[in-house]
Amino acid sequence: MSSASSTPATAEEEAAAAAEAAAAGPSVLQGRELEWARNSPALEQAHKAANGSLVRTRFPPEPNGYLHIGHAKSMNMNFRLAFDKLGVEPANRRTIFRYDDTNPEAETKEYIDSIYQDLRWLGWEPERTTYSSDNFDQLYQFAIQLIHKGLAYVCDMTGAEIKAQRELALNRANCRNSGRDPDSEFPLVEALLPGRNRNTSVERNLELFGKMKLGCFDEGTYTLRLKMDFESSNPNMYDLIAYRIKYTPHPHAGSGWCIYPAYDFTHGICDSLEHIDYSICTLEFESRREPYYWILWALDLYRPKVYEMSRLNVQGTVLSKRKLIGLVQEKFVRGWDDCRMPTVSGLRRRGYTAKIINQFCQDIGATRAANVVEVKKLEQTARVILSDESQRVMAALDPIKVVITNFDEVCGNGATLTFEVANSPTNEALGVHSVTLTSTIYLDSSDFRLEDDPDYFGLAPNKAVGLKYHGGNLVCDKVVMMDANGNGNGGSSDSKRIQLLECHLDVSESRPKPKSYLSWVPSNGLTCEVRVYNPLFLVPEPSASWMEELNPESEIVYENAMVDPSVAELIDGRTVSKWKSNPSFQFERMGYFVVDYETTFNSETNKDGKIVLNRTVSLKEEGPRKKMTVTEQTQLEDRRTGTKAAMEAKERRMQIDAVNLFREWDEFKGKFSKYDDKGIPTHDADGTELTKSAVKKLIKEQQKHVKQQMAWKKGSTE
Repeated sequence: MSSASSTPATAEEEAAAAAEAAAAGPSVLQGRELEWARNSPALEQAHKAANGSLVRTRFPPEPNGYLHIGHAKSMNMNFRLAFDKLGVEPANRRTIFRYDDTNPEAETKEYIDSIYQDLRWLGWEPERTTYSSDNFDQLYQFAIQLIHKGLAYVCDMTGAEIKAQRELALNRANCRNSGRDPDSEFPLVEALLPGRNRNTSVERNLELFGKMKLGCFDEGTYTLRLKMDFESSNPNMYDLIAYRIKYTPHPHAGSGWCIYPAYDFTHGICDSLEHIDYSICTLEFESRREPYYWILWALDLYRPKVYEMSRLNVQGTVLSKRKLIGLVQEKFVRGWDDCRMPTVSGLRRRGYTAKIINQFCQDIGATRAANVVEVKKLEQTARVILSDESQRVMAALDPIKVVITNFDEVCGNGATLTFEVANSPTNEALGVHSVTLTSTIYLDSSDFRLEDDPDYFGLAPNKAVGLKYHGGNLVCDKVVMMDANGNGNGGSSDSKRIQLLECHLDVSESRPKPKSYLSWVPSNGLTCEVRVYNPLFLVPEPSASWMEELNPESEIVYENAMVDPSVAELIDGRTVSKWKSNPSFQFERMGYFVVDYETTFNSETNKDGKIVLNRTVSLKEEGPRKKMTVTEQTQLEDRRTGTKAAMEAKERRMQIDAVNLFREWDEFKGKFSKYDDKGIPTHDADGTELTKSAVKKLIKEQQKHVKQQMAWKKGSTE
C-alpha cells in the first residue's frame, strides 16, 4: 500500500516533484559518511531483492507521551516530502509505522492508542504497523552473537562509575585532539578505563547474561554493554549499554521479559530488519551515527542511509517531552489534549484540522538549518483554510441584554425581521441560514462603552451604530445598572455592572450613516461555554525557567456566552469525538471556534445538555494591511537573521566540551595562553598570569556552560 496524505498532491505535482528531485542528483538526503556505513555487495544484493523498486522510510515514535507538532513534521517528511526530494514515483513509496517501545517504565497503552489515532487522523497510510518489542527474541539473539564475537560484555559498574569512566575517556580524547599528552594530564585508572569487566571471558558473559534474562539479579546491578571504542572523540562510542534489568511489565509485549534492549541498540537493527532505505531523524542524533552503524557492522546487517534534519521549534511553546509531561503532571493544563498544548490531540481539540497541520508542515519543509517558526505561520494557515470551510454565525462572548423599545412600531411598519444569511460569502456550497431580529437581543460587551471615544466605533449612550443584516441604526437611550445585591440605578457605576440597555431602532431615510455595523444574538440564542486561548507563555522562546514564564491568561472561559440558534442543527454531543475534527464556526468579527468534545447538547431536543466551544484562532485584521516601510522591513529581517544566528551559535557552543570552552569558543579564542587541567585559563595571551578574581569569573562561566549544556542535551533528546 502506498502512503497517502489527507491533502494529497495531484499526479502532475508528484511527477513534477519527482523530475525535479531526479535532476538534483544523488546528494539528496545524504549525511556524514562513515566506513562502517558501507554495505557489502552481498548485503546490497539481498536488500535489493527484498525491496525491488520500492523505497522505504519509517516513522518510529516512542510511546512515552502524545505526539506533538514536531512529530507531524516528521510524519510529513517520512510519508511524503522525503519521497518528493528523492524523486520516487508514488507507486514505489512505502512507510512503516513503528512503535520504538523499549522503555516500559515510560510507556503506556494510553500513549500507544493516542499515537495510532493521531497518525490515522492526519491521513497517513503506513505500509504496516510494527513494534520494536516484537523483535525482542531476535534482539536477544543478536546480543548473544555479539558476546560470542567478543563485542559485548556484562558489566557491574554503577551509574556513577560509568559516568566517571566516560568523563575520563572524553578528557583523554580531548587531549589527543589538541596535541597534548593524555597520559600526563589524565592518566589511565585501570578500575575505570578499561574497567573491571571489559575483558571478562565469553563463557562468563554468556552465563551472566543468561542469568540477567532469568531474573537472578536486582535492577541496576548488571547491564550488557557493547565493546566499542574508548579512544573515540565521540562519547556515544564509549561502550553503550545494550541491555538493562527492569522488572516492569511491557504494555505491548507483556510480562515475559525482565531485561530490555536500549534504544540505541534497537532502532538501527529494526531499521535493517524492516528493509528501511532512509532512516530520517533530527540533528541532535547526528553524533549517534557512529554507534548506529557500528552495531550494524558488528552484526553484518544491512545499513540504511541516515539523514538528519533540523527539529521543529515553534515560538511561544515547548516541544520537549519532559516539559510537556511537566505541564500535565503539575496541572498547568487540562491534559495532553489541552488546547494550549502543541500536541496533535491538543491542536485537533482547538480546531486545527489535519489539512491545516499537513499544509503547515509541507510549507515549512525539512532542511538541516536550525530555525524557529513563528506561530503566526500556523495561525495564518488555519485562517486561510477555515475561511472557506466554516459557517459564519453571530455570537456574544460576554453578552449585554438590549431591549429595543420601539420594536413593535418597527414591526408594525411591515419590516422584514427574518433575514436569510449566507453561511460563507466565499463558498456557496455551505448554504444559508436564517436569523430573526427579536425585541430583545444581545451584544458583546466589547461593543459597548459607557464613555464614547472618537476612535471607538461601538455603541455608547446617545450614539447610533448599524445593526448587521437589519440595516437600521441602533441608538442607546438608557443604561440600566445593577449592583451585586440586585439594586438598580443610582450610586457609582464603578461598583455596578450593566443590567441592560434600552435602545431604539432608527429606520428613517434621513438616519446618519453609521461608522460600523454590530453583530448580535436574538433572544432565542443558545447559551454556551466559550474558551478563548492565548499564548501559553509570556515570552516567544521559553527559557530554562519556563514554568515562571507561563501566561496566567492563556485560557479565558466565558461561561454564559450566547450564539446564533442556527448552529443547533450542527452541534450534537452524541456525535462529537476527541479523535476527529468536530464542527467549526466563524464567529463574525471574533474568530474561528470549534465544538469541544465535552459538549453534551442534544440537537434533537434543542435544549438538553451543554455546549462548549474553543477558539481556534482570532480573525485576520480586516481591511488592507498597512504597508511596511523600508526601515520596518529592514528591522524585521534583521530580527529574523539575528534569531537564526543566535540559535546556530548556541548549537555550536553546546557541542563544545567544558574543558575546551576557553580554547574553542569564538568569544575566548586567542585570549589565553595557558590552562589548568580543567581547562580554566591561567595566563592571558601575552603570558601574564590572571588574577584570582579573573580566574574565579572564568570558573563560574565554565560552570554555567556545563549547566546549559546539560539542559540543552536533555531537552534535545526528549
